[in-house]
Amino acid sequence: MDLIGAKWRKSTRSGSGGGDCVEVADNLPGRVLVRDTKDRDGGTLTFEPAAWSAFVGYAKSVG
Repeated sequence: MDLIGAKWRKSTRSGSGGGDCVEVADNLPGRVLVRDTKDRDGGTLTFEPAAWSAFVGYAKSVG
C-alpha cells in the first residue's frame, strides 16, 4: 500500500501521556488509514470513508 502523502494526526481522544493513542490519515482519496502511535511500523488499518464515518459516529454516541 502506498502511504506516501498520508498526513497523520493524533486522535483528539488520545491523552498527552503517550499511552493508548491512535493516528488517523484521512487525506488520501477513497481511504482512511489508522495506526498505533506507539508502533507506527507495526501495521496500518485501512477503511473506506463511509465505514470510518459510521465507526466514528457510533463511538461518539456511546463514549
